[in-house]
Amino acid sequence: MSVPVSRRVGHDGARSIPAVHSHHFRNVLGRFATGVVAVTAIDPADGEPYGLAVNSFTSVSLDPPLVAFCVSHDSTTWPRLKAAGGLCVNVLADHQQRACAQLAARGGDKFAGLSWSLSPGGGPVLDGALAWIDCTVENEHVAGDHVIVVARVHRLDKHHDGGPLVFFRGAYGGFQP
Repeated sequence: MSVPVSRRVGHDGARSIPAVHSHHFRNVLGRFATGVVAVTAIDPADGEPYGLAVNSFTSVSLDPPLVAFCVSHDSTTWPRLKAAGGLCVNVLADHQQRACAQLAARGGDKFAGLSWSLSPGGGPVLDGALAWIDCTVENEHVAGDHVIVVARVHRLDKHHDGGPLVFFRGAYGGFQP
């Protein structure tokens, strides 16, 4: 039995649907709100903290406990984080836009002026983060211009209360439940 269709989305004759180009792709997918995390570690070579901001983070499995996030192929921070062995994922709060911008920038001291402490696994936990997750890389999968990183969770806990930092339509904001 077929269901009657009153009209087809994008086929109303009023406008043509553009091909999948990077600008249009970002514009359309930017309408999906995401949380923002900071993936951090201490580089064993120099003992310094490193981190990057990620808005493509998700839980994957409860048994075993796995999470995943995507990192650009041209990231200069990811090799340092991966070399550390253990990672700490920080769930960023709505008041941490400045920290997010610092961690998203290329080069420089990304931790300048940021307060942090060590997680039980030895990774930086940013003061004010909503939660932290200690994990290790389980697998990496090449996917276009990114790498999908699947990580095994070893320890995690809430850190502070508040609303999450949200990325929507190219801008940061918050959400208060």
